[in-house]
Amino acid sequence: MVEVVIALEPYERGGSVLGNGTDSNTRNRSSATPLLDKDSDSDDSFDEVIYQIQARNKKYQHKNQYSKPGMSCTQSCGQCLGSMNCCKPPELLERKVFLGQPTPTKFAKNEVRNTKYNLLTFIPKVLWEQFKVFINLYFLVVAITQLIPSLRVTYVYTSWLPLGFVIFITMCREAFDDIKRRLRDNEVNSAVYKKLTPGGVVKISSDKIKVGDLIYIEKDERVPADVILLSTTERAGSCFIRTDQLDGETDWKLRLAVGTTQKLPSDADVLRCGPSIYAEKPQKDIHNFIGNFYSALPVDTEEPLNIENTMWANTVVANGTALGAVIYTGRETRSSMNTSDAPSKIGHTDAEINNLTKLLFLLTVALSTALVLLKGATKEWYKYFIRFIVLFSYIIPINLRVNLDLSKIWYSICIHKDDQIPDTVVRNTTIPEELGRISYLLSDKTGTLTQNEMVFKKLHLGTVSFGTESFPEVKEHLTNEYDNGAKQGTKVRKTLAYRVKESVRALAVCHNVTPSGTDESAEEEGKEGEINQTFDHSVTEKMQYQAASPDEVALVEWTEEVNLTLVYRDRQIMRLRTPNGEIEEFEILLIFPFTSESKRMGIIVKDTATGEITFVMKGADVVMANIVQYNDWLEEECDNMAREGLRTLVVAKKMLSQEQYDDFERRYTEAKLSINDRARQMRQVQLTMEGDMQLLCVTGVEDKLQPDVRTSLELLANAGIKVWMLTGDKLETATNIAISSRLVSRMTPIYQFKPVKTRTEAHNELNNFRKHNENALIILGDSLMTCLEHYEQEFVELAMMSPAVVVCRCSPTQKANIVYLIKKHSNKPVAAIGDGGNDVSMIQAADAGIGIVGKEGKQASLAADFSITQFSYVGRLLLWHGRNSYNRCASLSQFIIHRGLIISVMQAIFSAVFFFVSISLYQGVLLIGYSSFFTMGPVFLLVLDVDVEAKIAMMYPELYKEMQKGRVLSYKTFFMWILVSVYQGAAIMYLGILLFKEDFIHVIAITFTVLIVTELLMVVVTVRTWHWLMAVAQIFSLGCYFLALVFLPEYFDPEFLTSTNFLLKFVALTAASCLPLFIMKYLRTRFAPPIYAKLQQSG
Repeated sequence: MVEVVIALEPYERGGSVLGNGTDSNTRNRSSATPLLDKDSDSDDSFDEVIYQIQARNKKYQHKNQYSKPGMSCTQSCGQCLGSMNCCKPPELLERKVFLGQPTPTKFAKNEVRNTKYNLLTFIPKVLWEQFKVFINLYFLVVAITQLIPSLRVTYVYTSWLPLGFVIFITMCREAFDDIKRRLRDNEVNSAVYKKLTPGGVVKISSDKIKVGDLIYIEKDERVPADVILLSTTERAGSCFIRTDQLDGETDWKLRLAVGTTQKLPSDADVLRCGPSIYAEKPQKDIHNFIGNFYSALPVDTEEPLNIENTMWANTVVANGTALGAVIYTGRETRSSMNTSDAPSKIGHTDAEINNLTKLLFLLTVALSTALVLLKGATKEWYKYFIRFIVLFSYIIPINLRVNLDLSKIWYSICIHKDDQIPDTVVRNTTIPEELGRISYLLSDKTGTLTQNEMVFKKLHLGTVSFGTESFPEVKEHLTNEYDNGAKQGTKVRKTLAYRVKESVRALAVCHNVTPSGTDESAEEEGKEGEINQTFDHSVTEKMQYQAASPDEVALVEWTEEVNLTLVYRDRQIMRLRTPNGEIEEFEILLIFPFTSESKRMGIIVKDTATGEITFVMKGADVVMANIVQYNDWLEEECDNMAREGLRTLVVAKKMLSQEQYDDFERRYTEAKLSINDRARQMRQVQLTMEGDMQLLCVTGVEDKLQPDVRTSLELLANAGIKVWMLTGDKLETATNIAISSRLVSRMTPIYQFKPVKTRTEAHNELNNFRKHNENALIILGDSLMTCLEHYEQEFVELAMMSPAVVVCRCSPTQKANIVYLIKKHSNKPVAAIGDGGNDVSMIQAADAGIGIVGKEGKQASLAADFSITQFSYVGRLLLWHGRNSYNRCASLSQFIIHRGLIISVMQAIFSAVFFFVSISLYQGVLLIGYSSFFTMGPVFLLVLDVDVEAKIAMMYPELYKEMQKGRVLSYKTFFMWILVSVYQGAAIMYLGILLFKEDFIHVIAITFTVLIVTELLMVVVTVRTWHWLMAVAQIFSLGCYFLALVFLPEYFDPEFLTSTNFLLKFVALTAASCLPLFIMKYLRTRFAPPIYAKLQQSG
């Protein structure tokens, strides 16, 4: 192991920077560990310590998870190869990490990877994906048969050229999509961080970070890997992180630096103390962690680590600069382990078309079998059978895939270019038509339906309520009471102004908020003991706050708005600036933090000026109702605020004497020091304080919704799309947002599924829910998993009948599982939308994943199929672009199938007339020209066809329900097109033979000319809205055909084609094949028009 001595001067936290040192020779030392004098210049004393640190590190260096003691990495790998275990994923075990030193173990590379291919796997995987599709496999077999002379019925290139073109186009599209994904990944992987090394601070890209590295993370920077917080620039050693991208929660999480390293004078000392960390094996659980921190200086110390010391990858540092030790990287991070691999998605429409091609294959086999039987038994019947299969291969048109793939690229371009939904990006061009038939939309809450911005809306004192418009009155009452209180001294009258003052002051002190811009003058005055110093009233600079909950920030910002401002806070002192500019100082005696179990938060403070001790508590109404004194208004007002979609908090207080507090503090301290059942004992002591509290007020806070969320959800509901909200947030919060966003309408009752843990409880609760299945369902994630474990079928069926479902406290894995369950049991397309890293699994599991570019990053957007900037764009994305894409795909695919069927019918009639001969009616050039130059333009431009205008599609979302039913592409429409193809093919071939029996030598020219014109006229029958490009394409196609008449004399006789006899019979033949269809379209439009036609006319 290389010996390293440090000479650097990185981020100082106060104190002096360590002096330079030099390397020393290794020699025998005693086992004692001397203390290092930070001010000493003695190289010998420093060498002594370094030697012992290295000796201890060597002892543990080989005790790691992949290598055996004494075995080199190469030997270990060789043994792995010998036992054929290299292909197995490495076992995840606990580890001991020596900080700042190279690790002998090869851990996972720290990179984000959303790509599907690499240089080695691209061709094999693309070919595998393509030939899994039945139509491509079929044409591969057909092309191979044409390499055998006895089975060949046409030129080899007529089979291989179209197939090669299809595969080439597909490869180009897949390569384009994957290159874009790789570029997006590179953007994240190339993010630059600062790394603390023995040689100083160096810059390093995110993908080069390794286990054991010491990384600086600045404010608002993404944490690149799972790290242990060693130190922070905040003097208290605390650091807030934002976890929206990990668990979906809006609350900031408080993290604490390791005590040993935070106390060091500078970050350089971290590497000097011989630090190492024991970490448990990588796992999915993001709420727990077990580890230990070891250091050799100043003495051998061991410090336990828990979740409060960690910062998981993809969280964001909210304040200060943090120094973290990397313990997990890449796929071993908590974030990656909760994210599934990106699947290759095949849309429902593609699957249905694949099924239709299988039916066409059966038709091909049946037709070939019939002709072989009619031909009569021969020794080489199987050769004739294969030749007929090849002849009728146009029944399954190979260019169907090319046209569909190109059309999807066009649909993606239309979405990207739409000015109504700016900055929308299509990241997966294979499934835009899936947006046109969505039945379920699963949505995240935080950052998707809401903006993560809390706004204080209402203050209720029991007899009077203050709203946004009347907040100036609160400000006036508060100012008057502080002015009058100063004059009256200790005399108190419980007027309205006094009640306002007590309520606002309770809100200003009962929290865990820290001002990020501490009022320096207030701090200095506090140091000198002159707390009541009057401040300049002209101070108008708005404070910035940090907290573990946006609700608390909203409350404190509101108190600042009414001129009671939090200006300073640390772990012992809190200072408020009053409306008259004076400073109130409170000593923080005890804090009882909020938990999801207690649903309340309390604080005991002492007014340093009066000596009064006050216990202030705020919490959910369901728990506070039993704590406060009797009243007759609390429940009613809380219900009223909840109906408005506001998050409610009940605030109460109790005055304590010094004796009461001393007694409580003694008992509470004893409970904290107890070894057995510490949490329960602390809770029991706290309960003795919480009775008979004075109710002060009820507050209402609104979580600001994304723009136009309410109208968007209403639009989706009218379109027949059921929206489920899956969130990691609390039940009360999720319920409030569901109501305020109108996900649950005012008229829809709510059924709150009780927490269940056993099979019996789940059974009873499901029976209760069955009686209320018309209610909106709200359920906890753990209860959902219990139900799915025992009663999956029953629960999912009941939930799908509910008008809306809200799942709270839902993990990323649970979100993905819910998507799979709905897909499994409904067999309908499911979309998922989210903005955070915790939504990636859900987005990737859905048939159509939609990512929103969030405030905290682009992880969901990068992993999604479609990226938008706000939730309200979903309506237009689905109801306009999705509907058009599906409609056009259906029309295009069925028309191309018709184009192949009609020529195959003509081939069958030709073979039957000529004694079942297995010879192609049209040879190579004509076959390729038929599906390309002569008809491809007008047929492909069906992608421009629309049935209604955008404003009508958005005005009448009920039109979308027709898409959900799949009526535009169904077996019914498929067989209708078969009938049309059989009729037209038979009419062209039989009437061609009948009318031109004297000129039978020209049968190819006759029938092919009518066939081309018929196809172009069928486009006219099919199209619903004319586009100028369609007219140009029709003219271009006819021009190409006329050129073919000139340049292909071996197929066409120009003299015969320009004769009057030919022209008259050509018109009659074309009219016979197309006129009935024109008449049918007219009659339908006149007497039974579709809904869209009626709306278009009325619009």
